[in-house]
Amino acid sequence: MKTKINVMESIYDRNKILAAELNKELSKKNIFCINVLGAPGVGKTMSLMQIITKLQIPAYVLEGDISSDIDTQKLLSLGIKTVQINTNACHLDVHDTVKAVQKIEFSNGFLFIENIGNLVCPAEFMIGEHIKLLITAITDGSDKPYKYPLAFEKADIILLNKIDLKAFTDFDFDFFINGIRRLNPGVPVFQVSGKTGEGFDAAVKWLENKASKLRATIKQQY
Repeated sequence: MKTKINVMESIYDRNKILAAELNKELSKKNIFCINVLGAPGVGKTMSLMQIITKLQIPAYVLEGDISSDIDTQKLLSLGIKTVQINTNACHLDVHDTVKAVQKIEFSNGFLFIENIGNLVCPAEFMIGEHIKLLITAITDGSDKPYKYPLAFEKADIILLNKIDLKAFTDFDFDFFINGIRRLNPGVPVFQVSGKTGEGFDAAVKWLENKASKLRATIKQQY
């Protein structure tokens, strides 16, 4: 006996709807939301620390992890308003972010959502962001755009971290960039060092310009 199942609504469609609603609410509050992607150990949290200390306006963080609040405590120690999200999933979903943003009183600024360390699943789901920031590292090797294409294809900005270690690796920069350009021709790529702070001024300027353009558009709409 065969059973017919009618699929009334796609889970993915529902996620998109909720993400769009959250994005709209954040936009109304002049909050520029950034979904931070990257594999474990590339320096996502340290990069956020460098970025946020250089921004001219307030910044908030939602910190996603499978377990622990180690990174949240680092951010809180710098006076950065941070909310911890622990999940057993391989990525954050919009339900996670909707609940977490309710714990922060926002005012004109940036919201960084540090996703789970993973180059696959997090790239597939919108969680309310305006842009995706992908962080990779010299120590990860130059083949990552070829092995994990979706993350590089979806990224709006890419940080190549740990350039202070370049002399100690066989990282092929041309091979790396060519892989990115095949997937995402116009994406800006900044070489940075979370340890020394090198390269972050240019990346922060790009983020501030992007946010400024968004705010100008929002002002016209509301």
